[in-house]
Amino acid sequence: MTRSKTSKAWLQEHVNDQYVQRAQKDGYRARAAYKLLEIDEKDKLLKPGLWVADLGAAPGSWSQVARRRMGDHGRVFALDILPMDPLHGVEFIQGDFREDAVLKQFTELLGGRLVDLVICDIAPNMSGMAVTDQARSFYLCELALEFCRDWLKPGGHFLVKTFQGSGYTEYMQAMRATFQTVVTRKPDASRDRSTEIYLLGRGKKP
Repeated sequence: MTRSKTSKAWLQEHVNDQYVQRAQKDGYRARAAYKLLEIDEKDKLLKPGLWVADLGAAPGSWSQVARRRMGDHGRVFALDILPMDPLHGVEFIQGDFREDAVLKQFTELLGGRLVDLVICDIAPNMSGMAVTDQARSFYLCELALEFCRDWLKPGGHFLVKTFQGSGYTEYMQAMRATFQTVVTRKPDASRDRSTEIYLLGRGKKP
């Protein structure tokens, strides 16, 4: 089976991508690590001692960043429907974080405590149909925000990947209703053509 011109072009771009090359050199599982690293340089989210939940964590590059930045102090909980290879110091739960069985596992790990920070670089399986993909993406973002309402402590922070377009304004309003301040971030590691933009909610309202 021959590759399409589009997939060949993507593969060529991927191989030549400076962030892909850096990820291989630095031992990160995906180039997405540099998006979180850049945002953290600016916003100082990852501090020793924090409890962090990483939603849609696979293959694990954001969990890697969180673990490295925090050292052995604090805890990192990674959740994903997809399997993820083990990471030292990261507690992984495979399953849908809306399901009771998964939440029961998570609750047991927390032992009555709430997390300090939720990070979410989740994206749906893309169909190639912009309207459908946009709707799926914001559905996942809404689920992540709902997760914060239940599991993020008052005063905690939330970083989530969104996409500009239909649903963005409404989601921004929902973020502002939940957090004291909401700012946008577009790290250099985001590809120029991508409409992705990260929203950082600081200080969850009581």
